[in-house]
Amino acid sequence: MPELKIIECPRDAMQGIHAFIPTASKIAYINQLLGCGFDTIDFGSFVSPKAIPQMRDTAEVLNGLNLNTSSKLLAIVANERGATDAASFEEIHYLGYPFSISEQFQQRNTNTSIEDSLFQVEKLQSIAQNAKKQLVVYLSMGFGNPYGEEWNPELVVRWSERLFSDFGVRILALSDTIGCANPSDIRSLFPILQNELPQVEFGAHFHTVREKATAVIEAAYEAGCRRFDTAIKGFGGCPMAKDDLTGNLATEQLLTWMQERQIETGLDMAAFQKAFLESNTIFNA
Repeated sequence: MPELKIIECPRDAMQGIHAFIPTASKIAYINQLLGCGFDTIDFGSFVSPKAIPQMRDTAEVLNGLNLNTSSKLLAIVANERGATDAASFEEIHYLGYPFSISEQFQQRNTNTSIEDSLFQVEKLQSIAQNAKKQLVVYLSMGFGNPYGEEWNPELVVRWSERLFSDFGVRILALSDTIGCANPSDIRSLFPILQNELPQVEFGAHFHTVREKATAVIEAAYEAGCRRFDTAIKGFGGCPMAKDDLTGNLATEQLLTWMQERQIETGLDMAAFQKAFLESNTIFNA
């Protein structure tokens, strides 16, 4: 069984906040997270500042990070320009791209069609490989579709197979973009995907509310998922999905669930508590 990987997502937590968070505050917070032992930190994005103004200082933030850590850095990109910018930084290990299996959401999120988005995947994979980075594709609407379009597990499998076979994508994070995942679908999806594509690392990027979090964690873990995206206190959500944001899976809820079952997380819990307190300066909680 693969080891547990927790990907902490301050970028996802911050991107929907309208008031600009000072660059120095971002740096201080992410540096705290880098000391916790997370597998990966989704720290920023190289996208249009008009689309996501909160992330316009990602390059500056990167320059202030203390990278004497085992944690790797992931940056979100939406096109070739962003990928080229991100790939120019040696410190970044992963380029993340949101690919939607919903035509409507792909238009809302990246202003392109699914077919055009496939061309993007091909180009981004080439940029990533040339720079010795790894492309992580987020399968948006991976657990359901709120727009009345087709959704079923076979659709998820079909797109996953195409992304792997045609473009060599080896990390796919199923994204519950608007918090509609139900435990039964989660339990059925991961075994099917892992059996069909054992070469691919599948993860879960849940947007959920606290009341439903335990059920989706349990369903995913028991179904074999060992890669979880989280954000401290559950802040964030996709600003392109709908007006009312559904927050991220709260890191502390995942850790509590793991600790209650004596599952090793690999985190330094003293450092995590410091980061948890530091989050108050960012999110004004």
